Amino acid sequence: MINWQEIKDLHVISKLEEILSKWFGVEQIYSDMHYKIRSGHVDKGYDFKNHFFKVQMQMNHGYNYMGQDIEKVTDALEGEDDKARSFETFFKHVKGVGAKVEIGGEVLGSVFAYPFVSSSITEEEVEEIKKHMIAEGANEADASAAVDGLRRLYPREIEYLQELVELVADEIKTFHSEISKRESRIKELNSELGDKYRYHMMIGKSKGMQQIYRLLEKISSSESSVLIQGQNGTGKELVAKAIHFYSPRKEKQFVALNCSAFNDNLLDSELFGHMKGSFTGAVKDKAGLFEVANGGTLFLDEIGDTSLSMQVKLLRVLQEGTYLPVGAHAPKKTDVRILAATNKDLKAMMASGEFREDLYYRINVINVNLPSLKDRAEDIPILMDHFLKKRCDESGMAMKQFSKKCMEILLDYHWPGNVRELENEVERLVVLAGEDKMITPDLLSPRILESGDKPVAVARGINTNGSLKDALEELEAMMIKEGLKRCNYNKSKLSKELGVSRASLIMKVDKYDLDKRKKAAGE
Repeated sequence: MINWQEIKDLHVISKLEEILSKWFGVEQIYSDMHYKIRSGHVDKGYDFKNHFFKVQMQMNHGYNYMGQDIEKVTDALEGEDDKARSFETFFKHVKGVGAKVEIGGEVLGSVFAYPFVSSSITEEEVEEIKKHMIAEGANEADASAAVDGLRRLYPREIEYLQELVELVADEIKTFHSEISKRESRIKELNSELGDKYRYHMMIGKSKGMQQIYRLLEKISSSESSVLIQGQNGTGKELVAKAIHFYSPRKEKQFVALNCSAFNDNLLDSELFGHMKGSFTGAVKDKAGLFEVANGGTLFLDEIGDTSLSMQVKLLRVLQEGTYLPVGAHAPKKTDVRILAATNKDLKAMMASGEFREDLYYRINVINVNLPSLKDRAEDIPILMDHFLKKRCDESGMAMKQFSKKCMEILLDYHWPGNVRELENEVERLVVLAGEDKMITPDLLSPRILESGDKPVAVARGINTNGSLKDALEELEAMMIKEGLKRCNYNKSKLSKELGVSRASLIMKVDKYDLDKRKKAAGE
């Protein structure tokens, strides 16, 4: 809703009101979306600048006559493309000009310049106005003075008047938009709840996370583009927000977009905006995210999923700071810091021609590579406690705790979905535990239970009798077998995990007959 009280106090609005009165002899009137006058003309003791309007408002139904005109003109403007129009008022031959205040496709109010008559008005028509006013309750002297004081405007003067009224409507729209942005920004900052996106709230004490924190501190005052890489669920958007809220742009907008969620045409419209009529369904102009985030930060998640043609457009914005909305003929300028993220190997994509090399080096000025959760296992207990407290507090429950066995299974699980999967699992456990204080293993998701059971069952099957050499070989075979399954039979990856050479691992796989391809061929 528009704050009409603040609008009245704006210097530019008051100056335009003076111009309308001095040049055209009219009153400047605002009305809200419910056709109610908001410009003070109904306040007790209002100082009218136009005698006709003063006499009208002193009539028993004068406000209703104005209200009818406001409703008629506002409804007419809402259904058409024109921003303003001149109209004939309740009093025949008396005219006014109205302009709509349209924000986000919705008419939130109107501005009127009232009243005047045409330069071509005849004496007979003047007498008609006087008689009409007397019939509605004005005395003869007031009616004569009111009508005689009406300014007679030529067609070109009416055009000028209409342009000025449109300008008033545009000023109201601009002011309201700026106030809305400011209030949204304040609300956004307040909702961050203190340190939500601060480095130390990116939970983790592992060496890998400590390195990330130190890097983020170094680049906090930078304006350079940043590429954040890591598996799904490792917290790439959290890092992007931390970079933004510690940067010089923290008072401006942070806007995030998942590039993989849109096809090329929709992504074009989302990023760069479009003009009315540029395609079927484009019923009005739409601002793109480069315009919305102007002065702030734009986070492009999954940038590896963009097409080559889209990559060219992104490169142009990064190089020149300009872009072309869909259907537009003139480029627009923008000042946006780009943060990009992906879980793909962009170097491999460059080699195969799927990702532009020039764009890669533009977005990868600074690289932040997030470790997967299995590579920071010491952070799992801290994250579990953090998410457990968060969910219990949100649901108003007493603090719960994990049983020892449940904790062991969660620590042994390899977490392919990373931190996001861990958070979802903890939330699920809190819900299923209900009023119980202890979270037990039977509540765990089947995939986690199965993962936890297999190594234990194999370990229990190891023969502890006989020679140490046989027992060690049995343990070695078990570790390699389980590791191959976990790494999807990727021997290079497993050799790094086990700390042995790939050649040595291959020899051991052959020794224990663990190669699935050979088994498949044999079967």
